[in-house]
Amino acid sequence: MGMTLSFIRVTPEELDRAFEDPALAEEFEEEEDRPYCFLEKSWAGIEFLLRAAGVDVDLYEDGDAIDRGAALFGWHDGLVARTAKLLSAMPVEELVGHYDPAKLSAEGVYPMNHLWDADDLDYLRDHYVELVKFFEETVAAGGAMIRSFSF
Repeated sequence: MGMTLSFIRVTPEELDRAFEDPALAEEFEEEEDRPYCFLEKSWAGIEFLLRAAGVDVDLYEDGDAIDRGAALFGWHDGLVARTAKLLSAMPVEELVGHYDPAKLSAEGVYPMNHLWDADDLDYLRDHYVELVKFFEETVAAGGAMIRSFSF
């Protein structure tokens, strides 16, 4: 399956409760009707593009650890709003202008056993568009998020 990253929408109150009881974060993750954004394995490529574009967002490291293994990070509503603003200000076509498959491959950007090529651009573009939309919708709903990393 590999290393995947996703975001699950929660209320600010649910996030506070998840920090107190990390098992709740796992329960939220399993709720089928809860809004989420599944980036699959695109997260590292998107991070590469964000860094290249000078966008100060770290999808993996931002937030606060909920569990000991740091597989679950809480994103308070203020961080969600800040991130949504930064992502919304970076149009997808400008972001993908930083796509350099040779550099991604040379730097071993995950998935490291994968050599990036022109076919991967749509994969990153589609997931970025979905990510921006999810952050914007979460802000509109007054929500917070739980970032889930599975490996």
